[in-house]
Amino acid sequence: MADDPNAAARAMPTPAVTRFAPSPTGDLHLGNARTALFNLLLARHTQGSFVLRIEDTDAERSRDEFLARQLDDLNWLGLAWDRGPEREDERGPYRQSQRTALYERYFRTLEQQGLLYECFCTELELTLARRAQLASGRPPRYAGTCRGLSAEQRAARRAAGATATLRFRVPAGRRVEFVDFVHGPQSFLTDDIGDFVVRRADGSAKFFFTNAVDDAAMGITHVLRGEDHLTNTPRQLLILESLGLSQPLYGHVALLVGADGAPLSKRHGASSVREYRARGYTAAAILNLLYRLGHFSPEHAFLTLEQMALGFDAAHLGRAPAHFDEQQLTVWQRESVHRLSNAEALRWLEPALPPGLTPAAAAAFAQAVLPNVVLPEDARLWADIVFGGLPPLAAPEAELVRATGRDYFAAAAQAARTSGNDLPAIAGAARAATGRKGAELYMPLRVALTGRRHGPELAPLLKAMPPGTACERLARFAEGQR
Repeated sequence: MADDPNAAARAMPTPAVTRFAPSPTGDLHLGNARTALFNLLLARHTQGSFVLRIEDTDAERSRDEFLARQLDDLNWLGLAWDRGPEREDERGPYRQSQRTALYERYFRTLEQQGLLYECFCTELELTLARRAQLASGRPPRYAGTCRGLSAEQRAARRAAGATATLRFRVPAGRRVEFVDFVHGPQSFLTDDIGDFVVRRADGSAKFFFTNAVDDAAMGITHVLRGEDHLTNTPRQLLILESLGLSQPLYGHVALLVGADGAPLSKRHGASSVREYRARGYTAAAILNLLYRLGHFSPEHAFLTLEQMALGFDAAHLGRAPAHFDEQQLTVWQRESVHRLSNAEALRWLEPALPPGLTPAAAAAFAQAVLPNVVLPEDARLWADIVFGGLPPLAAPEAELVRATGRDYFAAAAQAARTSGNDLPAIAGAARAATGRKGAELYMPLRVALTGRRHGPELAPLLKAMPPGTACERLARFAEGQR
């Protein structure tokens, strides 16, 4: 291996044409979102273009509703593609299910070269063969059972009703070499690969084939994807070589893993963009975390997408697994919430707000609670306190109110009656009546007005309360109620 595995990344030609190619078989996973982000940033950093391609040839598992949700999540994250669905051009269509004619033309080219053959092996036969290979200590690969069938034998099997896949005839005794711009030089023996399926029995093209020919047809120059695809690359290079098509540069980034080191999945909790979006995490928080997972950045401050593009460097992509930590996401979330505009904050807090609030009341509440919340759900308690009734006091808080005395609350209530929800006036009246100051002055007010010892700053919280609320709550304790 080279002494410097990142030399290839630094020597990459620009501008880069990158792509993100999801399958619409589920919601957008955080790991896939990171792949999309890195491809966008590589394109933007080099003044290139970012392509979105939908790999939906698996008709059994692909769903239009998942595609719509994935596109929606990508748009929500701000990962705008230059070419792809909804942005078609002459290289499209960008759904592989609509590119069958292209695949058939290339299949015929390979068949004319004698590089494809029909395989009639059943799934059970293939499974038993793999088990036998593993049991004998050999790597599992196709044994070539149908490779040498004659035309008569193939015709007989078809006549008997057998269905066939198409396999690519991998040349023997060769070495496929390429430089991965993340992992450095790579070398694979073709004898270790085995003939692989390029067309299913139902006639649909498979990933190994469609992925490679579409990269060439769409002018992709840099394929940046998860390292679970690293061993797919020699197969795809063989296809491109056989068809005389251009070969992109390949880079394989380390996978996202949970705290236990296993690939990130639902058993670690939320794993999709949509789940975090529904909980109230912002796109900016998610992007700031993903940017730093598997990509070293000397910049530790909160970044916009444009700033990420300026700082992105393929030479800084890591080879070690990237550990996802929700606590780190919370750090970025807190920072992003503090950066929300007034209008953004109101939209973000909307799920926690009671219906029917005036715009002024909603804005005052947002201003009061925003410095103290991470998710909209955190604001729900304070919305209940501000716009609903005072929650029952816990024993320590009830004792604090009792020990403070009625005179204190009577003075505070009178001030609230004449000055409204104005904290300086209320606190000043209580100080004048009792001589209290500091925490002894303000803590009883906070408990009497909110039922809590801690929370958002009290003055703006009071201003968010409906008129008369402060007077009503203080008068309750002036009368000795708990």
